[in-house]
Amino acid sequence: MQPLRAQQAPAAFQARFETSQGAFVVAVRRDWAPHGADRCFQLISSGFFDDSRFFRVVAAFIAQFGIAGDPAVTAAWRDRTLPDDAVRHGNSRGTIAYAMTGPATRSTQLYINLADNARLDRQGFAPIGRVVAGMEVVDRLYAGYGEQAGGGMRGGRQGKLLAGGNAWLDAEFPKLDRLLRARIIEEMP
Repeated sequence: MQPLRAQQAPAAFQARFETSQGAFVVAVRRDWAPHGADRCFQLISSGFFDDSRFFRVVAAFIAQFGIAGDPAVTAAWRDRTLPDDAVRHGNSRGTIAYAMTGPATRSTQLYINLADNARLDRQGFAPIGRVVAGMEVVDRLYAGYGEQAGGGMRGGRQGKLLAGGNAWLDAEFPKLDRLLRARIIEEMP
């Protein structure tokens, strides 16, 4: 894992996410949400998502990830919040945005919309990009635990997950799908 680098993302880039269900590609656009795009670029470039879990998958709603498998890595990033971005694009099916509990609380947790979730627009959830290939992979992510495994930031039930990482998830929720690795595959000017 590389240290946090405060680098600006390119205007647009694509990232490939390899999972236990297959791979999907996300196109991130800085003009949609510059702070969020920069953080996503930093997290992927540092290997933050490698060997983590899709810990909160709610059918017909969202698939959430972004807590490192190693609790020490999670602790190093958890309080590094980023400024809010304006909602410039709606939370339609296939878009990706940061989870948050309120203003200025976005950090590392992202979700992919499994349906059109316009109500999230009004709550300030600003998409940073969209799945452009492999949405069928995202649709296959294990949703049997629903809110039980990850609880959601707003649910305030992530303490054991943050402290225990993959070891806790694998023991308590062994059917969760894995995020094996994420890599930048194309930077576009």
